[in-house]
Amino acid sequence: MSIDLINIIFGMKIRQARTDANLTLSEFAAQAELSPSYVTEIEKGRKYPRADKILKMAQVLGRDYDSLVSIKLDPSMAYLESTLSSSILRNFPFQEFGLGAEDLVNLLTREPDKASALLHAILEIGRRYALTEEQFLRAALRSYQEIRENYFPSLEEAAVSFRQQFGEKYQFAATTPISRRTLETILQEVYGYVIDTTLIQEHPELGKYRTVFFQGKQPRLLINPALYERQARFLLARELGYQFLGLTERSTTSTPDQIQSFQQILNDFKAAYFAGAVLMPRTAVLDDLQRFFNLPTWDPHPLEQMLTAYHVTPEMLLYRFSELIPQFFGIKLHFLRFHHTRSSHTYQLIKQLNMNRLLVPSGIGLHEHHCRRWLSIRLLQELEEHITEQAVQNLTMDDVPAGVQMSEFLDSRDRFLCIGFARPLVLSPNVNSSVIVGFRVDAELKNIIRFMDDPAIPQRIINETCERCPLTAEQCQMRAVAPVLLEAQQHERERKVTLDRLKAMFRAERNS
Repeated sequence: MSIDLINIIFGMKIRQARTDANLTLSEFAAQAELSPSYVTEIEKGRKYPRADKILKMAQVLGRDYDSLVSIKLDPSMAYLESTLSSSILRNFPFQEFGLGAEDLVNLLTREPDKASALLHAILEIGRRYALTEEQFLRAALRSYQEIRENYFPSLEEAAVSFRQQFGEKYQFAATTPISRRTLETILQEVYGYVIDTTLIQEHPELGKYRTVFFQGKQPRLLINPALYERQARFLLARELGYQFLGLTERSTTSTPDQIQSFQQILNDFKAAYFAGAVLMPRTAVLDDLQRFFNLPTWDPHPLEQMLTAYHVTPEMLLYRFSELIPQFFGIKLHFLRFHHTRSSHTYQLIKQLNMNRLLVPSGIGLHEHHCRRWLSIRLLQELEEHITEQAVQNLTMDDVPAGVQMSEFLDSRDRFLCIGFARPLVLSPNVNSSVIVGFRVDAELKNIIRFMDDPAIPQRIINETCERCPLTAEQCQMRAVAPVLLEAQQHERERKVTLDRLKAMFRAERNS
């Protein structure tokens, strides 16, 4: 057991015993001949007193010395030690949400039985649904982004500072694109990098990685030569982010093999955010978005022109939208990325930011089929229908068409204007990827996005999953499976109606 955990359990016991003795903090401190501030530090798990002070505290509280210092807990709190010792809870970034260890202690000492059961239940749910520590920490990061609407001013300003600091020497202006060669040169000349574009190809077992980083006096960065040029530019810019922002705890492979801590994935996120802000400067993107939103009718060409102008992938561009649109246009949005293995019936949600409370089943523990009417899946289906293997090999980023759809949920009638792209993945054979942003339709959206009511935009009724959808086979010919969960819910309601009717009948018989 770690010292911190011993402190927390001891502080929790002291506070609980003091509360049971009906002593205020000041009263207890006076009787125990301690200062109130020192008692506060003890109860918050920050201090562990000497033996003589513990003995005096035990006398005041009417407790046995050994019971206070023992790690043995009451049966109702038997799960507490294992819960607080779990790597998931120890690595959870409470501080990023404005919480400290003392807040956990306060929770546990206020209602110890219930709090212990709650924490155990949370971890048990995670184990039941095979939720790994990495998934838990990534969910924490996603929540961290969503509550800040995915906009981080300090990272935006760092990107501006980078361009100002290096722009004159390396000949790029505040909003002009930065070439791959320039990014490589800055890494080499300023940060002493050795950049290798052949070694991954020479070791096929490393082919799944986009980059591999080796720390040293001369940092070495291996870049997968199979990547699109614009993907390599982003990874170089991200590498500059680690260095310019001074981020040392980081992933060494992309995609990372292992997540050691929340700080690691937070730093990875910061470096990636910095890269997007450097490659797609805020002022330029906002101007482009304003022109796009001012169009009287839907036109995909401005989006496709942005891909070319900034020399980025659809994922990079739309993710940049997710950072800027909520902050500067006041529009809530969601960002979804799906993967689909060609010739299969599986569509996997890979990444999401859900800032407008979209009904998106995560798929963890559910194994349900996402509604085939979503734009994300429609784009993947259309891509598979219209490209051959030869076309996949010859497809470039500039050949990727943008799609649009007005989606309306069947039950809630909530409407979302969705825009997105689909393309094959370069490092994953037979896998296509789609990425979309969606805007909740309200009274203000039309004033911001003028083409919203364009009749040329396809209209679709959507639902969460096929298993829960009431549309008949005639109404939806895209259904993947029968509505088995909906039918089970209907049977449950019928059973309840029958039971209620029988109860009423027997009650009437007793009263007659």
